[in-house]
Amino acid sequence: MLTERQRDIIKATVPLLETGGETLTTHFYTVMLNEYPQVRPMFNQAHQASGTQQRALANGVLMYARNIDRLEALGPLAAQIVNKHVALQVQPEHYPIVGTCLIRAIDEVLGPELATDEVIDAWGAAYQQLADILIGAEDAVYDSLASAPGGWRGSREFRVVRKVPESAEITSFYLEPVDGGPVLTYEPGQYIGLRLVIDGDEIRRNYSLSSAPNGRGYRISVKREPAGVASGHLHDHIHEGSTLELFPPAGEFTLGDGDGPLVFISGGVGITPTLAMAEAALNDGDRSIVFIHYARDAQAHAFGDVIDAWAARYSRFRRFVVYEHDQEGASRQPDAVGRPTFEQLKQWLPADGDFDAYFLGPKPFMAAIKRYLNELGLPAERGRYEFFGPAEALN
Repeated sequence: MLTERQRDIIKATVPLLETGGETLTTHFYTVMLNEYPQVRPMFNQAHQASGTQQRALANGVLMYARNIDRLEALGPLAAQIVNKHVALQVQPEHYPIVGTCLIRAIDEVLGPELATDEVIDAWGAAYQQLADILIGAEDAVYDSLASAPGGWRGSREFRVVRKVPESAEITSFYLEPVDGGPVLTYEPGQYIGLRLVIDGDEIRRNYSLSSAPNGRGYRISVKREPAGVASGHLHDHIHEGSTLELFPPAGEFTLGDGDGPLVFISGGVGITPTLAMAEAALNDGDRSIVFIHYARDAQAHAFGDVIDAWAARYSRFRRFVVYEHDQEGASRQPDAVGRPTFEQLKQWLPADGDFDAYFLGPKPFMAAIKRYLNELGLPAERGRYEFFGPAEALN
Protein backbone atom coordinates (compact mmCIF):
# COMPACT_ATOMS: atom_id res chain seq x y z
CA MET A 1 0.00 0.00 0.00
CA LEU A 2 1.34 3.39 -0.99
CA THR A 3 1.88 5.90 1.79
CA GLU A 4 0.73 9.50 1.47
CA ARG A 5 4.37 10.58 1.22
CA GLN A 6 4.99 8.13 -1.64
CA ARG A 7 1.94 9.43 -3.50
CA ASP A 8 3.27 12.97 -3.16
CA ILE A 9 6.64 11.88 -4.52
CA ILE A 10 5.03 10.16 -7.52
CA LYS A 11 2.98 13.28 -8.30
CA ALA A 12 6.12 15.41 -7.97
CA THR A 13 7.75 13.41 -10.78
CA VAL A 14 4.97 14.27 -13.26
CA PRO A 15 6.87 17.27 -14.77
CA LEU A 16 9.86 15.00 -15.37
CA LEU A 17 7.65 12.46 -17.12
CA GLU A 18 6.02 15.17 -19.23
CA THR A 19 9.38 16.26 -20.63
CA GLY A 20 11.44 13.06 -20.51
CA GLY A 21 9.01 10.17 -20.36
CA GLU A 22 9.80 8.85 -23.83
CA THR A 23 13.54 8.90 -23.12
CA LEU A 24 12.87 6.87 -19.99
CA THR A 25 10.66 4.30 -21.71
CA THR A 26 13.07 3.96 -24.65
CA HIS A 27 15.84 3.08 -22.21
CA PHE A 28 13.47 0.73 -20.36
CA TYR A 29 12.70 -1.25 -23.52
CA THR A 30 16.37 -1.37 -24.53
CA VAL A 31 17.31 -2.89 -21.18
CA MET A 32 14.40 -5.33 -20.99
CA LEU A 33 14.48 -6.65 -24.55
CA ASN A 34 18.26 -7.06 -24.52
CA GLU A 35 18.53 -8.75 -21.14
CA TYR A 36 15.27 -10.70 -20.85
CA PRO A 37 14.68 -12.62 -24.10
CA GLN A 38 11.70 -14.46 -22.59
CA VAL A 39 9.51 -11.35 -22.97
CA ARG A 40 10.55 -10.47 -26.54
CA PRO A 41 7.78 -12.53 -28.24
CA MET A 42 5.15 -10.19 -26.78
CA PHE A 43 6.54 -7.07 -28.44
CA ASN A 44 6.25 -6.16 -32.10
CA GLN A 45 9.66 -4.94 -33.22
CA ALA A 46 8.05 -2.74 -35.87
CA HIS A 47 6.36 -0.78 -33.08
CA GLN A 48 9.71 -0.54 -31.31
CA ALA A 49 11.39 0.79 -34.45
CA SER A 50 8.69 3.40 -35.07
CA GLY A 51 8.67 4.55 -31.44
CA THR A 52 4.93 3.99 -30.99
CA GLN A 53 5.48 1.44 -28.22
CA GLN A 54 7.73 3.81 -26.30
CA ARG A 55 5.32 6.72 -26.67
CA ALA A 56 2.37 4.59 -25.58
CA LEU A 57 4.16 3.41 -22.44
CA ALA A 58 5.35 6.92 -21.66
CA ASN A 59 1.77 8.15 -21.86
CA GLY A 60 0.56 5.27 -19.68
CA VAL A 61 3.18 5.92 -17.00
CA LEU A 62 2.36 9.63 -17.06
CA MET A 63 -1.39 8.98 -16.72
CA TYR A 64 -0.73 6.63 -13.82
CA ALA A 65 1.44 9.19 -12.04
CA ARG A 66 -1.08 11.98 -12.55
CA ASN A 67 -3.88 9.86 -11.12
CA ILE A 68 -1.95 7.95 -8.46
CA ASP A 69 -4.44 8.95 -5.74
CA ARG A 70 -7.59 8.45 -7.87
CA LEU A 71 -7.01 5.46 -10.10
CA GLU A 72 -10.66 5.39 -11.18
CA ALA A 73 -9.83 8.44 -13.32
CA LEU A 74 -7.71 6.24 -15.59
CA GLY A 75 -10.98 5.18 -17.22
CA PRO A 76 -10.62 2.72 -20.12
CA LEU A 77 -6.80 2.65 -19.98
CA ALA A 78 -6.70 -0.20 -17.46
CA ALA A 79 -9.21 -2.27 -19.46
CA GLN A 80 -7.18 -1.75 -22.64
CA ILE A 81 -4.01 -2.95 -20.91
CA VAL A 82 -5.74 -6.00 -19.41
CA ASN A 83 -7.22 -7.05 -22.75
CA LYS A 84 -3.92 -6.65 -24.61
CA HIS A 85 -2.15 -8.65 -21.90
CA VAL A 86 -4.78 -11.42 -21.99
CA ALA A 87 -4.57 -11.69 -25.78
CA LEU A 88 -0.79 -12.12 -25.53
CA GLN A 89 -0.98 -14.31 -22.41
CA VAL A 90 1.03 -12.10 -20.09
CA GLN A 91 1.58 -14.01 -16.83
CA PRO A 92 2.37 -12.98 -13.21
CA GLU A 93 6.01 -14.03 -13.61
CA HIS A 94 6.50 -11.36 -16.27
CA TYR A 95 5.71 -8.48 -13.92
CA PRO A 96 8.88 -8.63 -11.79
CA ILE A 97 10.93 -8.38 -15.01
CA VAL A 98 9.07 -5.25 -16.07
CA GLY A 99 9.36 -3.76 -12.57
CA THR A 100 13.09 -4.40 -12.34
CA CYS A 101 13.72 -2.79 -15.73
CA LEU A 102 11.45 0.17 -15.07
CA ILE A 103 13.09 1.04 -11.75
CA ARG A 104 16.51 0.63 -13.32
CA ALA A 105 15.52 2.95 -16.17
CA ILE A 106 14.28 5.58 -13.73
CA ASP A 107 17.55 5.33 -11.80
CA GLU A 108 19.80 5.49 -14.85
CA VAL A 109 17.90 8.13 -16.84
CA LEU A 110 17.14 10.55 -13.99
CA GLY A 111 20.52 10.17 -12.34
CA PRO A 112 21.46 10.22 -8.63
CA GLU A 113 20.34 13.82 -8.02
CA LEU A 114 16.74 13.16 -9.06
CA ALA A 115 16.45 9.41 -8.57
CA THR A 116 17.02 9.47 -4.84
CA ASP A 117 16.43 6.42 -2.67
CA GLU A 118 13.09 7.90 -1.66
CA VAL A 119 12.03 8.35 -5.30
CA ILE A 120 13.12 4.82 -6.22
CA ASP A 121 11.25 3.36 -3.24
CA ALA A 122 8.10 5.34 -4.09
CA TRP A 123 8.12 4.17 -7.72
CA GLY A 124 8.83 0.61 -6.62
CA ALA A 125 5.73 0.69 -4.41
CA ALA A 126 3.67 2.40 -7.13
CA TYR A 127 4.64 -0.21 -9.70
CA GLN A 128 3.83 -3.06 -7.33
CA GLN A 129 0.41 -1.53 -6.66
CA LEU A 130 -0.32 -1.41 -10.40
CA ALA A 131 1.10 -4.91 -10.97
CA ASP A 132 -1.15 -6.35 -8.26
CA ILE A 133 -4.21 -4.68 -9.81
CA LEU A 134 -3.42 -5.95 -13.31
CA ILE A 135 -2.46 -9.47 -12.21
CA GLY A 136 -5.73 -9.81 -10.30
CA ALA A 137 -7.82 -8.48 -13.18
CA GLU A 138 -6.06 -10.65 -15.76
CA ASP A 139 -6.35 -13.79 -13.63
CA ALA A 140 -10.09 -13.20 -13.35
CA VAL A 141 -10.36 -12.90 -17.12
CA TYR A 142 -8.27 -16.06 -17.67
CA ASP A 143 -10.53 -17.99 -15.28
CA SER A 144 -13.66 -16.65 -16.96
CA LEU A 145 -12.42 -17.57 -20.45
CA ALA A 146 -11.42 -21.07 -19.33
CA SER A 147 -14.74 -21.82 -17.62
CA ALA A 148 -17.00 -20.47 -20.39
CA PRO A 149 -18.53 -22.92 -22.92
CA GLY A 150 -15.93 -23.73 -25.53
CA GLY A 151 -13.30 -21.81 -23.58
CA TRP A 152 -9.71 -22.61 -22.73
CA ARG A 153 -6.68 -21.23 -20.91
CA GLY A 154 -3.32 -20.73 -22.59
CA SER A 155 -2.91 -21.87 -26.19
CA ARG A 156 -5.10 -24.21 -28.23
CA GLU A 157 -4.37 -25.75 -31.60
CA PHE A 158 -6.53 -24.72 -34.55
CA ARG A 159 -6.39 -25.99 -38.13
CA VAL A 160 -6.66 -23.76 -41.19
CA VAL A 161 -9.68 -25.21 -42.99
CA ARG A 162 -9.84 -22.48 -45.64
CA LYS A 163 -7.43 -19.83 -46.89
CA VAL A 164 -9.11 -17.18 -49.06
CA PRO A 165 -7.50 -14.15 -50.76
CA GLU A 166 -9.74 -11.14 -50.17
CA SER A 167 -7.67 -8.56 -52.07
CA ALA A 168 -4.16 -8.11 -53.42
CA GLU A 169 -2.84 -7.80 -49.87
CA ILE A 170 -5.44 -9.25 -47.43
CA THR A 171 -6.03 -12.99 -46.95
CA SER A 172 -8.58 -14.68 -44.69
CA PHE A 173 -7.80 -17.75 -42.61
CA TYR A 174 -10.74 -19.87 -41.43
CA LEU A 175 -9.74 -21.69 -38.24
CA GLU A 176 -11.34 -24.64 -36.45
CA PRO A 177 -10.08 -26.44 -33.31
CA VAL A 178 -7.99 -29.57 -33.87
CA ASP A 179 -9.74 -31.25 -30.91
CA GLY A 180 -13.11 -30.88 -32.67
CA GLY A 181 -14.75 -29.22 -29.65
CA PRO A 182 -16.87 -26.06 -29.55
CA VAL A 183 -15.18 -22.68 -29.48
CA LEU A 184 -15.60 -19.75 -27.17
CA THR A 185 -17.98 -17.10 -28.42
CA TYR A 186 -16.78 -13.52 -28.58
CA GLU A 187 -18.02 -9.97 -28.88
CA PRO A 188 -17.92 -8.56 -32.44
CA GLY A 189 -14.88 -6.31 -32.62
CA GLN A 190 -12.62 -8.49 -30.46
CA TYR A 191 -9.35 -10.10 -31.53
CA ILE A 192 -7.45 -13.32 -30.87
CA GLY A 193 -3.81 -13.86 -29.96
CA LEU A 194 -1.60 -16.01 -32.16
CA ARG A 195 1.63 -17.76 -31.21
CA LEU A 196 4.04 -18.33 -34.10
CA VAL A 197 7.53 -19.80 -34.25
CA ILE A 198 9.43 -18.33 -37.21
CA ASP A 199 13.03 -19.35 -37.88
CA GLY A 200 13.26 -20.60 -34.31
CA ASP A 201 12.00 -17.38 -32.73
CA GLU A 202 8.65 -17.13 -30.96
CA ILE A 203 6.38 -14.25 -32.00
CA ARG A 204 2.96 -13.33 -30.61
CA ARG A 205 0.48 -11.19 -32.51
CA ASN A 206 -3.14 -10.04 -32.21
CA TYR A 207 -5.55 -10.24 -35.16
CA SER A 208 -9.13 -9.00 -35.30
CA LEU A 209 -11.88 -11.55 -35.76
CA SER A 210 -13.44 -10.57 -39.07
CA SER A 211 -16.78 -12.40 -38.92
CA ALA A 212 -19.64 -12.75 -36.46
CA PRO A 213 -19.44 -15.67 -33.97
CA ASN A 214 -20.70 -19.06 -35.21
CA GLY A 215 -19.68 -21.43 -32.38
CA ARG A 216 -17.54 -23.59 -34.71
CA GLY A 217 -14.46 -21.56 -35.53
CA TYR A 218 -12.88 -18.20 -36.17
CA ARG A 219 -11.85 -16.10 -39.14
CA ILE A 220 -8.96 -13.67 -39.20
CA SER A 221 -8.13 -11.55 -42.24
CA VAL A 222 -4.48 -10.56 -42.36
CA LYS A 223 -2.87 -7.79 -44.40
CA ARG A 224 0.61 -8.51 -45.72
CA GLU A 225 2.65 -5.69 -44.22
CA PRO A 226 5.86 -4.51 -45.89
CA ALA A 227 8.67 -6.41 -44.14
CA GLY A 228 6.06 -7.85 -41.76
CA VAL A 229 7.57 -10.96 -40.20
CA ALA A 230 4.32 -12.45 -38.89
CA SER A 231 2.03 -11.40 -41.75
CA GLY A 232 4.54 -12.53 -44.35
CA HIS A 233 4.84 -15.91 -42.64
CA LEU A 234 1.07 -16.37 -42.57
CA HIS A 235 0.68 -15.43 -46.22
CA ASP A 236 3.61 -17.48 -47.52
CA HIS A 237 3.91 -20.49 -45.23
CA ILE A 238 0.52 -21.17 -43.64
CA HIS A 239 -1.84 -23.10 -45.89
CA GLU A 240 -5.03 -25.13 -45.64
CA GLY A 241 -4.27 -28.00 -43.27
CA SER A 242 -1.65 -26.05 -41.31
CA THR A 243 -2.12 -25.69 -37.54
CA LEU A 244 -1.80 -22.54 -35.46
CA GLU A 245 -1.73 -21.88 -31.71
CA LEU A 246 -4.48 -19.50 -30.63
CA PHE A 247 -5.11 -17.66 -27.38
CA PRO A 248 -8.74 -16.91 -26.42
CA PRO A 249 -10.54 -13.81 -27.78
CA ALA A 250 -10.12 -10.50 -25.96
CA GLY A 251 -10.64 -6.80 -26.52
CA GLU A 252 -12.86 -3.94 -25.32
CA PHE A 253 -13.58 -2.37 -28.76
CA THR A 254 -16.92 -4.13 -29.12
CA LEU A 255 -20.37 -3.48 -30.54
CA GLY A 256 -22.48 -1.85 -27.85
CA ASP A 257 -26.15 -2.36 -27.12
CA GLY A 258 -28.79 -0.03 -28.47
CA ASP A 259 -31.48 0.36 -31.07
CA GLY A 260 -30.36 3.51 -32.89
CA PRO A 261 -28.56 3.82 -36.23
CA LEU A 262 -25.05 2.42 -36.57
CA VAL A 263 -22.17 3.86 -38.58
CA PHE A 264 -19.01 1.93 -39.43
CA ILE A 265 -16.09 3.77 -41.04
CA SER A 266 -12.92 1.88 -41.93
CA GLY A 267 -9.66 2.46 -43.73
CA GLY A 268 -7.68 -0.41 -45.28
CA VAL A 269 -7.45 -3.49 -43.08
CA GLY A 270 -9.42 -1.58 -40.44
CA ILE A 271 -12.44 -3.13 -42.14
CA THR A 272 -11.89 -6.44 -40.29
CA PRO A 273 -13.55 -5.70 -36.91
CA THR A 274 -16.23 -3.53 -38.49
CA LEU A 275 -17.18 -6.47 -40.72
CA ALA A 276 -17.82 -8.63 -37.67
CA MET A 277 -19.83 -5.85 -36.02
CA ALA A 278 -21.94 -5.16 -39.10
CA GLU A 279 -22.63 -8.85 -39.71
CA ALA A 280 -23.72 -9.35 -36.10
CA ALA A 281 -25.97 -6.27 -36.25
CA LEU A 282 -27.58 -7.51 -39.47
CA ASN A 283 -28.16 -10.98 -38.00
CA ASP A 284 -29.65 -9.75 -34.74
CA GLY A 285 -31.90 -6.71 -34.62
CA ASP A 286 -33.21 -4.10 -37.01
CA ARG A 287 -30.80 -1.18 -36.57
CA SER A 288 -30.10 0.83 -39.71
CA ILE A 289 -26.45 0.73 -40.78
CA VAL A 290 -24.20 2.99 -42.83
CA PHE A 291 -20.96 1.25 -43.82
CA ILE A 292 -18.21 3.45 -45.29
CA HIS A 293 -14.91 1.98 -46.42
CA TYR A 294 -11.78 3.70 -47.73
CA ALA A 295 -9.27 1.67 -49.76
CA ARG A 296 -6.22 2.57 -51.79
CA ASP A 297 -7.70 1.20 -55.03
CA ALA A 298 -9.82 -1.65 -56.41
CA GLN A 299 -7.01 -4.19 -56.00
CA ALA A 300 -6.58 -3.32 -52.31
CA HIS A 301 -10.34 -3.30 -51.64
CA ALA A 302 -11.25 -6.38 -49.59
CA PHE A 303 -14.72 -7.88 -49.03
CA GLY A 304 -16.37 -5.78 -51.73
CA ASP A 305 -18.63 -8.64 -52.85
CA VAL A 306 -19.73 -9.31 -49.26
CA ILE A 307 -20.63 -5.67 -48.66
CA ASP A 308 -22.47 -5.46 -52.00
CA ALA A 309 -24.47 -8.59 -51.12
CA TRP A 310 -25.49 -7.12 -47.76
CA ALA A 311 -26.61 -3.91 -49.48
CA ALA A 312 -28.71 -5.91 -51.94
CA ARG A 313 -30.26 -8.08 -49.23
CA TYR A 314 -30.95 -5.55 -46.46
CA SER A 315 -32.78 -2.29 -47.15
CA ARG A 316 -31.53 -0.93 -43.81
CA PHE A 317 -27.89 -1.37 -44.89
CA ARG A 318 -26.26 1.36 -47.00
CA ARG A 319 -22.65 1.19 -48.10
CA PHE A 320 -20.23 3.68 -49.63
CA VAL A 321 -16.72 3.01 -50.96
CA VAL A 322 -13.95 5.55 -51.56
CA TYR A 323 -10.70 4.82 -53.41
CA GLU A 324 -7.67 6.99 -52.86
CA HIS A 325 -6.69 6.54 -56.51
CA ASP A 326 -9.04 6.44 -59.50
CA GLN A 327 -8.79 3.46 -61.85
CA GLU A 328 -10.44 3.51 -65.23
CA GLY A 329 -11.83 0.17 -66.27
CA ALA A 330 -11.71 -1.35 -62.77
CA SER A 331 -14.30 -4.05 -62.06
CA ARG A 332 -15.75 -2.04 -59.17
CA GLN A 333 -16.23 1.71 -59.22
CA PRO A 334 -16.11 3.74 -55.99
CA ASP A 335 -18.65 6.28 -54.79
CA ALA A 336 -15.87 8.86 -54.50
CA VAL A 337 -12.14 9.23 -55.08
CA GLY A 338 -9.56 10.73 -52.74
CA ARG A 339 -9.14 11.05 -48.98
CA PRO A 340 -11.92 11.30 -46.37
CA THR A 341 -13.68 14.66 -46.32
CA PHE A 342 -16.18 16.34 -44.05
CA GLU A 343 -18.58 16.78 -46.97
CA GLN A 344 -18.63 13.03 -47.64
CA LEU A 345 -19.65 12.20 -44.09
CA LYS A 346 -22.16 15.06 -43.97
CA GLN A 347 -23.80 13.67 -47.10
CA TRP A 348 -23.78 9.99 -46.15
CA LEU A 349 -24.44 9.96 -42.40
CA PRO A 350 -27.81 10.44 -40.65
CA ALA A 351 -28.63 14.14 -40.77
CA ASP A 352 -29.80 14.40 -37.17
CA GLY A 353 -26.47 13.18 -35.73
CA ASP A 354 -28.27 10.51 -33.73
CA PHE A 355 -26.09 7.43 -34.30
CA ASP A 356 -23.26 5.38 -32.84
CA ALA A 357 -20.04 5.43 -34.85
CA TYR A 358 -17.22 2.88 -34.90
CA PHE A 359 -14.11 3.70 -36.89
CA LEU A 360 -10.72 2.10 -37.40
CA GLY A 361 -7.75 2.55 -39.70
CA PRO A 362 -4.34 4.26 -39.82
CA LYS A 363 -3.79 6.93 -37.17
CA PRO A 364 -4.06 9.99 -39.52
CA PHE A 365 -7.25 8.51 -40.97
CA MET A 366 -8.81 8.05 -37.53
CA ALA A 367 -7.76 11.53 -36.46
CA ALA A 368 -9.55 12.99 -39.48
CA ILE A 369 -12.69 10.90 -38.95
CA LYS A 370 -12.81 11.84 -35.27
CA ARG A 371 -12.52 15.53 -36.15
CA TYR A 372 -15.26 15.34 -38.80
CA LEU A 373 -17.63 13.47 -36.48
CA ASN A 374 -17.05 16.12 -33.83
CA GLU A 375 -17.81 18.84 -36.38
CA LEU A 376 -21.03 17.00 -37.24
CA GLY A 377 -22.03 17.26 -33.59
CA LEU A 378 -21.60 13.62 -32.58
CA PRO A 379 -20.97 13.40 -28.81
CA ALA A 380 -17.48 12.04 -28.08
CA GLU A 381 -18.83 9.05 -26.16
CA ARG A 382 -20.78 7.90 -29.23
CA GLY A 383 -17.68 7.67 -31.42
CA ARG A 384 -15.53 4.61 -30.67
CA TYR A 385 -12.19 3.61 -32.15
CA GLU A 386 -9.22 1.35 -31.52
CA PHE A 387 -5.56 1.18 -32.48
CA PHE A 388 -4.21 -1.96 -34.10
CA GLY A 389 -0.89 -1.18 -32.41
CA PRO A 390 -0.07 0.69 -29.20
CA ALA A 391 -2.62 3.33 -28.24
CA GLU A 392 -1.60 6.92 -28.88
CA ALA A 393 -3.15 10.35 -28.59
CA LEU A 394 -5.58 10.85 -31.48
CA ASN A 395 -5.23 14.55 -32.33
